[in-house]
Amino acid sequence: MALDQSFVGRSYPPTEPYEVGREKIREFAEAVGDPNPAYTDPEAAKALGHPDVIAPPTFVFAITFKAAGQVVEDPQLGLDYSRVVHGDQKFAYVRPVRAGDRLTVVSTIEAVKSMAGNEILDIRGEVHDEAGEHVVTAWTKLVARAAEEA
Repeated sequence: MALDQSFVGRSYPPTEPYEVGREKIREFAEAVGDPNPAYTDPEAAKALGHPDVIAPPTFVFAITFKAAGQVVEDPQLGLDYSRVVHGDQKFAYVRPVRAGDRLTVVSTIEAVKSMAGNEILDIRGEVHDEAGEHVVTAWTKLVARAAEEA
């Protein structure tokens, strides 16, 4: 079943705030193998002009992908998540994510396309801090593979 094109432009409510912790940043940096001391050492981060440790650029994926769950789980959209693969990811930062940030995400469907029997869904996640300042925009492309014919 084709995804509903009328959903393009639809935004979902902001997520509950996600509090970014030093330990989560450290764990993520370790998991991706990035030894940058700005991710683990507050003094190294301060020497670079940051108030606390900062997160690696892809850290925000966990927050925005979870927020995109509102889109994915919307029964009216008609997405069969069992057929979904992650197609692409892009980020545009205003400033780094920092320990202590309390971030919310508003997800918006930017595009719905069909290609070779696959459904392609582009979701934009606008991430803001507690003061309402824009921190980063993340774009996620999901591909719902075509069902195999019996």
